[in-house]
Amino acid sequence: MKTIFKIGLGGGCHWCTEAVFQVVPGVEKVEQGYISSVAPHDSMSEAVIVHYNRFIDLEKLLDIHLETHASTQLHSRRDDYRSAIYYYTASDKLMIELVLNTLSRKRNKKYITAILPFVEFKPSRESIQNYYKTRPDAPFCQRYIEPKLKVVEEMLKQDLKAPFLR
Repeated sequence: MKTIFKIGLGGGCHWCTEAVFQVVPGVEKVEQGYISSVAPHDSMSEAVIVHYNRFIDLEKLLDIHLETHASTQLHSRRDDYRSAIYYYTASDKLMIELVLNTLSRKRNKKYITAILPFVEFKPSRESIQNYYKTRPDAPFCQRYIEPKLKVVEEMLKQDLKAPFLR
């Protein structure tokens, strides 16, 4: 039986975050929607829940997340697009903190990404789920999602011996 882990990730638009993680080997399922945490982060913010297996490690997963959204910059829409990693258990929180510190040193970046407890998830309406998969030629997809997928492809090519195919 396969062990599946899950983590909540918020960054930019959930259409982008969903598309990014749908192409990552080891990711079993991506749920697009809105996540809330505890005050002062208790409003719903665009995010995804990523279900992944042991074939992708947490450091790679979080590195992809941090490199595919504005994880080092504040902006006026942070309430809607919270840069966050949502954890489910206290041990998850400790591991995420360790990985985030490691990636900060490795990439020489100061991340603004919050590490928050998961409280609630509300899925997006069905008509916008799998946004990129159902409309890859849409202008939004071409302008915002395609460049992020190229970043993911390059990151994974560095790790894999075989070429990355999506």
